[in-house]
Amino acid sequence: MNPATLDAFRAHAVADYPREACGLVVVVKGRERYLACRNLATTPSEHFVLAAEDYAEAEEAGEIVAVMHSHPDAPARASEGDRVACEASGLPWWIVSVTPGMDGTPQAGELSCIEPSGYEAPLVGRPFHHGVLDCWTLCRDWYAREWGLALPDPVRHDNWWDDGCSDLYTENLAAAGFAPVAAGDIQCGDLILMQIRSRNLVPNHAGIYLGDGLMLHHMYGRLSSRDVYGGYWVENTRLVARHAR
Repeated sequence: MNPATLDAFRAHAVADYPREACGLVVVVKGRERYLACRNLATTPSEHFVLAAEDYAEAEEAGEIVAVMHSHPDAPARASEGDRVACEASGLPWWIVSVTPGMDGTPQAGELSCIEPSGYEAPLVGRPFHHGVLDCWTLCRDWYAREWGLALPDPVRHDNWWDDGCSDLYTENLAAAGFAPVAAGDIQCGDLILMQIRSRNLVPNHAGIYLGDGLMLHHMYGRLSSRDVYGGYWVENTRLVARHAR
């Protein structure tokens, strides 16, 4: 990474503080350029969602060779979500820490870089990062590791379950290879769809039934976990589905 690119990245990170800044490094006609992008996350101080239009423009401009983002008021240490997203992108990820200086103005600090290395997040104990490490990601990972299935990964915008129209899980169920089964016939590996405080009144939480009364799931804002499938979870179950493998 050349110094001019890093300087442009640091300047963008400081300008966007306390939001997470995000951008792309693109090689255009043999020259490296930093392209600042928009962070469309609903909680931009906690994570970033790079605008799809900005990514498309970068692809048209040249070859994307790296992803860059800032960590406001936090070390430049890759989070679990960063590591997983880095693997998915197939690109190096650069991170810069931004914190207030002695006079209170934000300053760019330490830099770090991670590269794809085959990392896989653990099924239990992973933190929640919507769209990267969430309940559907956990289900996809379980089916891939346990059954060798490659399930689709639809785009999931923040709070889609409260937007007044989306029904993401139900609409994509058949395309993912699942068909509904009777709840009383639940078996190990069945997909459990639950409705948890959804203004759209649609299933917005997914888990895997593991057998022996247990399920694997990842609630919003919590670590992924194995829990007893009963009580609250059964009451809020709207559909049990089985994959036609």
